[in-house]
Amino acid sequence: MAAPVVSVDTAHEDMIHSAELDYYSRLLATASSDRTVRVFDVAGDVYTPRATLTGHEGPVWQVAWAHPKFGNVLASCSYDGAVLIFRETAPGGQWQTIHAHRFHESSVNSISFAPHDFGLLLACASADGKVSILEHRPDDSWAATHFQDSPLGVNAVSWAPASSGQKRLVTGGCDNTASIWTCGENGWTKESLSDNAHTDWIRDVAWAPSTGLPHDMIATASEDRTVRIWTRGGADASWGSVMLHVFEAPVWRVSWSVTGNLLAVSSGDADVTLWKQGVDGSWAQITSVSEESVKN
Repeated sequence: MAAPVVSVDTAHEDMIHSAELDYYSRLLATASSDRTVRVFDVAGDVYTPRATLTGHEGPVWQVAWAHPKFGNVLASCSYDGAVLIFRETAPGGQWQTIHAHRFHESSVNSISFAPHDFGLLLACASADGKVSILEHRPDDSWAATHFQDSPLGVNAVSWAPASSGQKRLVTGGCDNTASIWTCGENGWTKESLSDNAHTDWIRDVAWAPSTGLPHDMIATASEDRTVRIWTRGGADASWGSVMLHVFEAPVWRVSWSVTGNLLAVSSGDADVTLWKQGVDGSWAQITSVSEESVKN
């Protein structure tokens, strides 16, 4: 049975690539090929335009909200190779670009804010094969570091929960491989997941929130029409994976619920499904959303 959904008139003039609710689900940000980011107030089923943010010179692929302890801070990444960070400076829709990161030589495909426990950190994954890390300093400046990932390009990045006390993230790229990166005294070190799990580009990765159990869980979505769920029982254990499902079209996005036991999957042009893990560890589809079910 399809879940009830609401259609939002964003007034974008081209395709929408990303839509993200803030921590409290009171603000919605959208990113479009029209080179703009739009922000909306959310009150129940009512979405009221709040601001239009500009500055990119190409399609905007993704937006990401920082934790509210840092205020209303929103980041965006684009085909133009830039990452822009905006902050709302006054209630009611006055926003300012507080930092422009123009390090990458090609499209920045994905961004992700770290858990707030580590401070205001943003990971940026690019088609140039590099992942850069932006860190906000006490003097209001920004420091940038980077590491080389897949030379074929990186499509997605997601941070691990802060429960381990280590800065860790997962990336997915055009080499069909997902990689775990851990920050230590000597910088970032890489651990590749199985090279043969996916047979085409990985389009998205999502590290599940901490559920209090001593294990890690990651979802990977691929152009090969599959989603895989990766788990590891402890820091010294090895990663294993199961296939969630073979979809009818390439899978673009995966997103976890805050409890970590529900996974939303976006595939094809307009298909969204929700999956839940049972007590025996197996996964089952519990609902779906199709274009026909949208209320105008």
